[in-house]
Amino acid sequence: MDTAPFSAFEWMLAGRYLRARRREGFISVIAGFSFLGIMLGVATLIIVMAVMNGFRAELFDKILGLNGHMVVHKVGGNFTDYDELAERINKVRGVENAMPLIEGQVMVSGPGSSMGGLVRGLRGSDIKKLKLVSGNVRAGTFERFDLGSAIAIGTRMANALGVKLGDTLTMINPRGKTTIMGTTPNIKRYRIAAIFEIGMSEYDRTIVFMPFDEAQRYFNKRGSANVLEVMVDDPEKVGDYAEEIRNAGGKSIFVSDWRQRNESFFTVLEVERNVMFLILSLIVLVAALNIISGLMMLVKDKGRDIAILRTMGASQGAVMRVFLITGASIGVVGTIAGFVLGVLVCINIDHIREFIALLTGTELFSAEVYYLRTMPAEMDAGETATVVSMALGLSVLATLYPSWRASKMDPVDALRYE
Repeated sequence: MDTAPFSAFEWMLAGRYLRARRREGFISVIAGFSFLGIMLGVATLIIVMAVMNGFRAELFDKILGLNGHMVVHKVGGNFTDYDELAERINKVRGVENAMPLIEGQVMVSGPGSSMGGLVRGLRGSDIKKLKLVSGNVRAGTFERFDLGSAIAIGTRMANALGVKLGDTLTMINPRGKTTIMGTTPNIKRYRIAAIFEIGMSEYDRTIVFMPFDEAQRYFNKRGSANVLEVMVDDPEKVGDYAEEIRNAGGKSIFVSDWRQRNESFFTVLEVERNVMFLILSLIVLVAALNIISGLMMLVKDKGRDIAILRTMGASQGAVMRVFLITGASIGVVGTIAGFVLGVLVCINIDHIREFIALLTGTELFSAEVYYLRTMPAEMDAGETATVVSMALGLSVLATLYPSWRASKMDPVDALRYE
């Protein structure tokens, strides 16, 4: 009764072993838990890795959409020739825009409360090139922003201070004018010309945009700029542009990029992502171990059947393949089910978050803690393939030893006490 490898007979026999009878109910329960373990392990890994990727991508877009990919500093002071320098840097290959910036911390006071803010003095034309800001204006406009004493604030700052478009805010700069009596704070009122919502709570709560010329006057930096922020076409390759920008700017400048300024932050995210992958992989490993235990019990229970098959002429390979198919089927079907479940959850993850929050009456994924107002999920094809391949590999490996034990069973010993 020698059969071809993986013939219909072997699949039929493996299928019968997978279907539980009353006497084999406990073995079937173990198989069911193994299936659920692999399904949930694969789904959890896919979901968690997608959320980690989405979280990193969203933060990356928000941070680099507002701040320059590279920042040009002047050694020992501020730039006075910022327009000429910006023009030279704009001619460098790969540079999209170089813009002078005035930056300073202030106290922002509204009708009912006060809070700290970070003023970014930019020209209206440069703000319009920041699509993250100009494309997310909730009220007002940046047209004619350079004219007059107007500012733009985020939605969270507006809500915290209880103001709306057209209202005025008082800006207090502790490093104001220097007189014979010492330094006096610079206090000035500004009309709100625009309210934006970037989607990152930290920025929407603290950033204040001010016209560049007005920022020069307010911070006593007439004719100068703190730094030049540079946007490039490929932020992942900022290191390739640094040398040319240094050559364009001369020896009096030094350049830092987003990787240096946010190194610890993105390093922590990467470490956390790798650790989460390793920890959650244990779920799949435990489920694979359940396959081993369940299959070993099945082999012991089916000793008489194996002996009869061997005496009828079934080869050791045929017996081994029957149990390999039986065990691997649990892992393969569980992996496919986990993949489908993981994809469905990733596609609808924000709706699921809102439903759970409504059901429990609690706020999940708070923007105050996680910086973002929505829960992102971005599946990576390579990572997903790795998770699926790992689960399939463990499922097949888990069946090898029990299947080998079944194939090596001696028919005489198996039937001796029957």
